[in-house]
Amino acid sequence: MKKILSLVVTLAMFAILAAGCGSTAVAPAAQPTTKAEPVELTVFAAASMTETITQIQALYKTAAPEVTLIINFDSSGTLKTQIEEGADCDLFISAAQKQMNALDITSDKNTDKLDLIIPETRTNILENKVVLVVPEGNPGGINAFEDVNTDKVSMIALGNADVPVGQYAQEIFSNMGVWDALQSKITFGSNVKEVTTQVSEKAVDCGVVYATDAYSAGLTAVAEAPAGSLKTPVVYPAAVTRSSKHAEAAQAFLDYLQSDACSAVFEKVGFTVVK
Repeated sequence: MKKILSLVVTLAMFAILAAGCGSTAVAPAAQPTTKAEPVELTVFAAASMTETITQIQALYKTAAPEVTLIINFDSSGTLKTQIEEGADCDLFISAAQKQMNALDITSDKNTDKLDLIIPETRTNILENKVVLVVPEGNPGGINAFEDVNTDKVSMIALGNADVPVGQYAQEIFSNMGVWDALQSKITFGSNVKEVTTQVSEKAVDCGVVYATDAYSAGLTAVAEAPAGSLKTPVVYPAAVTRSSKHAEAAQAFLDYLQSDACSAVFEKVGFTVVK
């Protein structure tokens, strides 16, 4: 009986000791989660990128939820002027090298010696094509750039002189030797979207736009620029601006624009991604 009692007491003591040890154990402290600081990033992008950048804007909300993208779409010439005048901009994407060169202190084309982009961040991201588009049904029976200087065309829509697609159009028709003869037929748009609208609404017989804008607007591209008529590559450069308060975030978005996810978006509408 005494042995049984002794065993019960011993077991009871072990139980008390075990309980005591359990009560003093400290659970591991929860590690605090570090939340990224919210960033508002302003991107100036050529009007011809409206559909693609808008789609990418939605994708980036998942990739970088802390970043809010504010996109300003317009002609590259207008965007360049706004940057020169001190507009808030973190990243500039131009539809031509000319406008980017004007802001790049390292460019020999920068006659005003402006230092408004960070040259080390400058990169070519896309290429495009220049095409002749017609309204639905092609009522004028227009099939080539050569048709513009015939009776088939009484009115053609082009981008104006500070719009890259307008500069490309002038180069094409100048090299074809018909630029001066076309002056009475031309109506100008302040950006490429105005040109596509004029063609879509049948306000003109045809227009000159990028292949990607023809696709996005549902217009028929009847011809690409004739061989040898366009010597300037249609390249889209991008760079972080010197005045950016969020240069690191702007560079991160620029890197994202060169990802496989964005390449798929760009290629779907006809851009060629620069590798």
